[in-house]
Amino acid sequence: MSAFLEIPALPPRSIVLNPPLSDEEFERLCERTEFALLERTREGTIQMNAPAGGMTSNGNSEMTRQLRNWWIRHRLGCVFDSSGGFFLPDGSMLNPDAAYVTEEQLKGLTREERAHFLRLAPAFVIELLSLSDSLAETARKMEAWIVNGVQLGWLVDPYAKQVLIYEPDAAQRIEQGGSIAGSGPVDGFVLDLEEIWRCYEKRETETSQAA
Repeated sequence: MSAFLEIPALPPRSIVLNPPLSDEEFERLCERTEFALLERTREGTIQMNAPAGGMTSNGNSEMTRQLRNWWIRHRLGCVFDSSGGFFLPDGSMLNPDAAYVTEEQLKGLTREERAHFLRLAPAFVIELLSLSDSLAETARKMEAWIVNGVQLGWLVDPYAKQVLIYEPDAAQRIEQGGSIAGSGPVDGFVLDLEEIWRCYEKRETETSQAA
């Protein structure tokens, strides 16, 4: 008798609940969901994002490391990784791959408020494109960050080896090269892109096995 592997039905990538969840209910849902990271659009659609693959996770880790190393030089504000959630003014809740919130933005927040998803737009965000991401959809997410008050956003595309830059009242532009320098809230921060690209390169063991 042949054995068949039963694959359970895959959950939908997005769902709409009626009535919609409150912010508090949505945050509890995020805490209890182990198989995906959740985001919410301004229309109330809950989007499920799969855990990152090896290269993307490595790239995310490297981006956050570099941003935090810059932060260590002044220790003002806070750096957040891809698990951080932000309730934005338009009602959405988004997760950046890396973000920086200024000291001024944190003033007045209680310890209890900082223990939950922050109700603010980071001053600076980075999104790292993964194989499962749509460039068009990720670009719309970057635009949503800017509309909600983000001062500077970078969409890092490791496959095209380029960075799409988003700022308020400015046309999107593309930069290529070995590094990219921050401005405004992250003035003095330089992201070494060669270290990011290295997370996607073939290892020597892969090359020798293929020979």
